[in-house]
Amino acid sequence: MASKILKQVSRVITAHRQREGGGFMVRRPLPSGSLDYADPFLMLDHLGPVHYEPGEAVGAPDHPHRGFETVTYILEGGFEHHDSHGNHGVLSPGYVQWMTAGSGVIHSEMPTEELLKKGGNFHGFQIWVNLPAKDKMIRPRYQDVPPENIPWFESTDKQTKIKVIAGEVEDVKANIDTHTPIYFLDLRTTGKYSLNIPEGMDAMVYNYHPATILVGQEKTKVEESQLAVLKTQGQPVDFEAAEEAADGSGKKEARVLVLAGTPIGEKIARYGPFVMNTEDELRQAMVDMRSGKFGEISGSFERMRKTDEANARRRQAGKD
Repeated sequence: MASKILKQVSRVITAHRQREGGGFMVRRPLPSGSLDYADPFLMLDHLGPVHYEPGEAVGAPDHPHRGFETVTYILEGGFEHHDSHGNHGVLSPGYVQWMTAGSGVIHSEMPTEELLKKGGNFHGFQIWVNLPAKDKMIRPRYQDVPPENIPWFESTDKQTKIKVIAGEVEDVKANIDTHTPIYFLDLRTTGKYSLNIPEGMDAMVYNYHPATILVGQEKTKVEESQLAVLKTQGQPVDFEAAEEAADGSGKKEARVLVLAGTPIGEKIARYGPFVMNTEDELRQAMVDMRSGKFGEISGSFERMRKTDEANARRRQAGKD
């Protein structure tokens, strides 16, 4: 008797587009009209891919955060970050930055000088991960991880490669330290692969590439800019490349982000860049930020000037 096919994908959401930061366009499947929060994930933004001419690149000038973590993953181009705790770094292709905002931080995420001056492609992601109440006021922390420190898993048939940013795949474990159990994977396949996700974790799969992929035991079709929300029910999740290559050599490579985490299970209160547990805590966050307790970063005026000039240049070129 054939085993029953398990339906794992509960819904598929198409990302909407909106402007963020200093004016860059994002594709955002979470939050959306039908999915406000996927505990512990608060937000998923797909940045680009976009091509900038010289002088056009924009980022996110000085802004605050409290109560959660931001995770930035760069595929093309680069960001330069500064924060009010004296941290500074440059993220180039393949880098991951895992920032724990905790008790509060002001930071900026700007295009690198090279990208701004010479132009070029930019492509990446930013994910917001909630913190449990006990960790919301911990000291802010940065983990800037270069690509050589982020391990890859390769399947025995060589058809699937997975970048293990957080979590583990078979015997390959991530190097990033997380406050809550998280899986963050960049899965690329021209074949089939069954991924084990720990019991108690639900998952999301975001297709960031033009090639369609089949997800779950029921083979739900997930196209570019779509997010599949899964109830794994304690079973492996199947992935299968769905489109034939034009030259007949096999399947087109499908590329997706896989996010999974153990739900925190606490009430949240959120307002812009603050995510706390109560409305009173939100109000206190705003008071603390306005009173200067988050600190400040030198050079704020210059970053705003560069952003305004880049936006003006794009408008003159008819790109907005």
